Amino acid sequence: MAFPSNIFNSHSKQDGDFFLGITKILGFKPKKLDIYKRAFLHRSANKKDDKGNPMNYERLEFLGDSMLGTIISKHLYDEVPDGDEGYLTKMRSKIVSRKHLNELGKDLGLINFVKSRIPKSHFGENIHGNVFEALVGAIYLDRGYKYCEKFIAHRVIGPYVDIEQLEGKVISYKSLVIEWCQKQKKTFNYNVYEDTGNDTLKHFAVKLSISGKIMAKARATSKKKAEEIASKRAYYALQDKMKKS
Repeated sequence: MAFPSNIFNSHSKQDGDFFLGITKILGFKPKKLDIYKRAFLHRSANKKDDKGNPMNYERLEFLGDSMLGTIISKHLYDEVPDGDEGYLTKMRSKIVSRKHLNELGKDLGLINFVKSRIPKSHFGENIHGNVFEALVGAIYLDRGYKYCEKFIAHRVIGPYVDIEQLEGKVISYKSLVIEWCQKQKKTFNYNVYEDTGNDTLKHFAVKLSISGKIMAKARATSKKKAEEIASKRAYYALQDKMKKS
């Protein structure tokens, strides 16, 4: 394999390893390696460019999010000719959900490339999906739309996008529970209650009540996660009733 001459400079070992690792993930050679380096630069590194602008992956993440949404939309438009706008939007949401993107980032081992002043063990789950989107943004800036499309087809659509399976995939149990309660004219409440756990990391405890009856409890590192877990438990408890309604 021939490498660009500028790879082997004063930082040859570091850049060479990065080049090899990224090439393996991309399936093609990057032209502008610095763009990909920025895709893995966490804001805690506190880097700035020569104009004083912050250098981290967040702007690339924004760009990659847009590119990913566009390419997935085009794929669904072609593959499901009878799907209406609502169906296509729901399917796209399932493919590009934060949970799914986190899984993609994990499977590719992208966190191994992240440069930061924070120990990697302190990152939340979303770091995996964030850098995946940043990588897509870097591909677009480096090689353009066609290479972005090629990468997403190879790394996302091919191994992960099965239309029939996605049709039955639940994005949010909380949304399903709320929608059912509204249809059935039932009241519902998510209440945070005192958590007496001994975990070093703060946890939130949530109980879900429907029509005054506690249906499920859950605890997690965020209120949002705890609500989703409680909703999932309530969903399975009420599944038969929900299917009949």
